[in-house]
This record gives sequence, structure tokens and C-alpha cells, in this order.
Amino acid sequence: MNEERVTYGGLAAEMRRRLEGIYGAGEARAMVRLIFHHLKGWDTTQQIINDTLPASERVIHACADILKRLERQEPLQYILGEARFYGMDLQVSPAVLIPRPETAELVDIIVSENKQTDLRVLDIGTGSGAIAIALSRNLPFARVTALDVSAQALEIARANARNLHADIRFIHADIFTWQPAGEVFDIVVSNPPYIAESEKESMEPNVLEHEPATALFVPDDDPLVYYRRIADVARESLHGSLYLEINPLYASPLEGMLGARGFDDVRILRDSQGLNRFITAKINTQE
Repeated sequence: MNEERVTYGGLAAEMRRRLEGIYGAGEARAMVRLIFHHLKGWDTTQQIINDTLPASERVIHACADILKRLERQEPLQYILGEARFYGMDLQVSPAVLIPRPETAELVDIIVSENKQTDLRVLDIGTGSGAIAIALSRNLPFARVTALDVSAQALEIARANARNLHADIRFIHADIFTWQPAGEVFDIVVSNPPYIAESEKESMEPNVLEHEPATALFVPDDDPLVYYRRIADVARESLHGSLYLEINPLYASPLEGMLGARGFDDVRILRDSQGLNRFITAKINTQE
């Protein structure tokens, strides 16, 4: 970009023009708004008000660097180091998945269905801590435990919890070997890996080439591997409700698996796009 007498409006227009061919007009506009909010702290109104001001050299150089990375389809959240989720600004890096709107819908379901205080919550595969922190902040006096196998992910989750003043107990462990050891939870929640390896060819490069594969993919011949283990952990420790984000392709097998393991009131719930995106179930504590 030519740095001579470039205005913020002109800079934004040039960025939108170059990004539209890759991401579409709507996404390009949203990206540019996020970039200026990150670099200048401006909301949409402030961006309009400052449209004709000369852009600073710092912002011009920063925009040029961000633009190059976006043209290589690197996720904007990783470039900026932050993602918006459930009214919170979370730190993110390629060590964790970028929180998705569907996952916020899962949090909505849990919050709407659980009005009690002092609930004991276990979040399996916490990643950035998005679900755990959102529940800690929105369930009254909840006692939240968050588990992940990745030390790098837990470092980010702990930082997010500190920044957002969420009191969460973090556990560094592999769910396939971790044991509840007599602990009891009122809610067990997880958004585990659920995309089959064969689905890779239909995925966008910004996800496939940048987000952590271990948090995304499961073998074609065993797509329920994480769900079976989570169900077994819940059988040992849950006195309440299980909430899972799922691959719509496997909703029916998951429903059958949970029923076979003794769960009651198994429900498949749709997301805002009409897809079978969540399963909830209860455990019979009278046994």
C-alpha cells in the first residue's frame, strides 16, 4: 500500500477490496472492523467518524502484515491472538481451536437448563477454556473443573481464566487414562474431536492448515472414540446432566450408544442452522 496521505477509510477500503475475493464481501467487512478494533480500539461508529483521518505509519504497516497473512488464509483470530466468545475476549493461538458460534449455543442450553447454585461442572477437552469460563461466569457460584491433554492449551486457558476473573480448577490429563477418583459432578460437558478424517477434503484451508488437528479429527473407523470414553467417565462421576457438541453425521449412533450405557432422557438438539449439533442426557442416580 502507498503510505503517502493514506486515510483510515482508504486503508479499510483497500483491505476490503483485496479480501472480498477470498472471503466474500460480508466476511471481508467484518474482518476489517475487527482489525481496526484490535489496532485502534474503535467500534464501528468510531471507524466511520475517523474515516478521513490520515492513517498512522504503525497502523499502515500492521494492516499490510495482517493482510498478507489473511491472503494466505491464516485465521484472523490467530493473527490477532484473540477471539470473541460469549461476550468475552479470549486469547487464542494455534494450540487451541477457535471458539465457534455453535459452542456458544451449547453454553446457552446449559445456562438455560441449570438455574441452581453451586453446581459442580466438568469440562472435558477445555482448549482455550471457552466453555469452562463461560459457565463459571454464568452459572451462579459454579465450581468448574476443566481438563485437557495439551499443556499449551492449558497455559492459554489459565491465562484466559485469570484475565476474566474465573475461578477454575485445571487438570492436565489424558481423558483416556484419567479417573474421576470418587469426584461427583452435576454437569459434564465436552466439545471433543468429532470430524472424520474423510471429511478433510470438504474443509476450508484456514481450518485445515492452521487449527490443531488433534482437536478436530477422529478415525473414520471409530468416530465415537471420544464420546464412548466421556460417557464412561460420566457413568462414574455424573449425578446430573451430560452435554455434548456432536457431528450431525453421528447423531443417531451417539443416541444409541448413550442409551446402551444406561443414560436416560437422551435428546438430540439442533443448532441455529438446523443441524443435529448437540446431545444431552441424564444419568440414573438411583442405581
